[in-house]
Amino acid sequence: MDLYEGAHRALGPLRPAVGIAQIRSVRLPVHLVVRRRQGGADRKEVVKDISRMTQMSRRHVLVLGAGGALGASLGAPLLRGARASEAGTEAHGISAFGDLKYPAGFRHFDYVNLDAPKGGTFSLIPSVKAYNQSYQTFNSLNAFILKGDGAQGMDMTFVPLMVRANDEPDAMYGLAAKSVRISPDRLVYRFTMRPEAKFHDGTKLTAHDAAFSLTALKTKGHPLIIVQMRDMVSAEAIDDATLVVTFAKGRARDVPLYVASLPIFSKAYYASRPFDETSLEIPLGSGPYKVGRFEVNRYIEYERVKDWWAADLPVCRGSYNFDVVRYEFYRDRDVAFEGFTGKSYLYREEFTSRIWATRYDFPAVKDNRVKLETVPDDTPSGAQGWFINTRREKFKDPRVREALINAFDFEWTNKTIMYGAYARTVSPFQNSDLMAGDSAPSPEELKLLEPFRGQVPDEVFAAPFTPPVSDGSGQDRSLLRKAQQLLSEAGVPIKDGKRVLPNGDVFRIEFLLDEPSFQPHHAPYIKNLGTLGIEASVRLVDAVQHKARQEDFDFDMTIQRFSMSATPGDAMRAFFSSQVANTRGSYNLAGVASPAIDAMIEKIMAADNREDLTIACRAFDRLFRAGRYWVPQWYNKTHRLAYWDLFGHPQKLPRYANGVGAPDIWWSDRAKAAKLEQAK
Repeated sequence: MDLYEGAHRALGPLRPAVGIAQIRSVRLPVHLVVRRRQGGADRKEVVKDISRMTQMSRRHVLVLGAGGALGASLGAPLLRGARASEAGTEAHGISAFGDLKYPAGFRHFDYVNLDAPKGGTFSLIPSVKAYNQSYQTFNSLNAFILKGDGAQGMDMTFVPLMVRANDEPDAMYGLAAKSVRISPDRLVYRFTMRPEAKFHDGTKLTAHDAAFSLTALKTKGHPLIIVQMRDMVSAEAIDDATLVVTFAKGRARDVPLYVASLPIFSKAYYASRPFDETSLEIPLGSGPYKVGRFEVNRYIEYERVKDWWAADLPVCRGSYNFDVVRYEFYRDRDVAFEGFTGKSYLYREEFTSRIWATRYDFPAVKDNRVKLETVPDDTPSGAQGWFINTRREKFKDPRVREALINAFDFEWTNKTIMYGAYARTVSPFQNSDLMAGDSAPSPEELKLLEPFRGQVPDEVFAAPFTPPVSDGSGQDRSLLRKAQQLLSEAGVPIKDGKRVLPNGDVFRIEFLLDEPSFQPHHAPYIKNLGTLGIEASVRLVDAVQHKARQEDFDFDMTIQRFSMSATPGDAMRAFFSSQVANTRGSYNLAGVASPAIDAMIEKIMAADNREDLTIACRAFDRLFRAGRYWVPQWYNKTHRLAYWDLFGHPQKLPRYANGVGAPDIWWSDRAKAAKLEQAK
């Protein structure tokens, strides 16, 4: 997930397609990242809002799904330029609801520059992560398992069966597979592999490699991959050219898309190597890049494959233009910024308002050697906040959790610490039409919620919960009094000036953090908690320990951000379902375990049109907000970019390409490079 005021945090899988949060994203797999504005299902509003949306680049984030303005009514006239495979017919692409913009035989995606030159270097610090990746370090080149810290960018070294079109909410088109035939019951997908596909060593990439890869990921991959592949029954190679993937009856709508987005590994390579172990041996890939130079914990480079077999395919033209893509790793955000000013890396998306407002005045900015660009973020923003570990007894009562929400003064924090740069997050579908409305549920939502009346809070059947707006003083007395009342009602009284839990222990909260840039945001919050008699502190740990503690749910409260896909589906299980509430390594940090929420996730996954999807998501939103599982933080409506003036990019960036499309569809500008060299 992309964390504003920290690193860009997007959790999720690599090369997402649809479905979940692009935790990059992740931000994102069919974890997809998205953001959308709140609104009704009125067609006029849908059409008006379709010009907005989000992410999904190769290196993704968590992504949970979010379909913004794409109501069911606009599916046909606005998105359907071609039709995905009708049952039993051969198709060049797939999407959740069968809508494709690009027809068979299309030449390239509309948003790329076919004349973009090849060459140059693009360097950056990690801003998105998936599965076992870290923003601050790496110690393994296996980025698809739980063990180790996977290197950023490893997804660029592999190809999937199909890839996303970043100007459509969830459409995918053939890469390693040139086409797919779907059975009438939509449970069997028969992929035809491209005969020209090959690995970097020249060996042929076949259906046997794809079948091996999907089976290995389902049985030995990262827990989040395993969860999302639950409804894939089998993957079998009939021959070199034919891959048959079978899904379970009642499978989630987006599972085939997720499966089609996963990397293909060499079966022969892993015949003599364990798939689920960390390793610094460079794996055999087949993607546009291969691993070049690297130094563990410091940097890794990816070199463009000059004779890449897929370079001239419609889904690849105009993309992957840099000869080298390099990731630099820093343990400290301020040091990382200084590295950028010294040209240690060339591109930076800024997620800290203080730095954006006060520190981009160095000489290279003043003389235009460094370009600053603010790009509107027209995508669903997802969710960011302090997630409360409800597995711990002290957080079991939702009144306690609501008290913690009341103690956070967003208005003061935004004004004083963040230069007024952010808006308040209230929903996991923030900035999306999937958010619940401000009033009572619609009749369609009520139909889904009524079976749980008496089992869920009454407010689910009224206006949804929204965090209170403070007076901006930093210590809003009315909100703190309300918090005190809630704590007392929950059986957590004040004794000798300390808030005491029912078991007699002093109420203490430890915030788990892995980078110092967030410490100023915790200080006023901790002060308010102290006013309530709660002893709160920050525990700053290194990236490895932070990852381990999150995976083991060894924390009181910790920050997470994830974004939604335009078509949320099965990936939501990884964040909100009872199934993964106690699964080590899952993204369900709060420990959400609600039968009603589980049922809404099933409704979301079963929706066969966007109207039903929107209704189910809004019902889910009401339930989640009623649970008080997090202290919502903030989101930004723009991408703040800074880069040395060496690059070009399309004038109109695709809305689902993580907002900016870098580095995939950017390129090195030789004229600018020469000018910059002269300016030294």
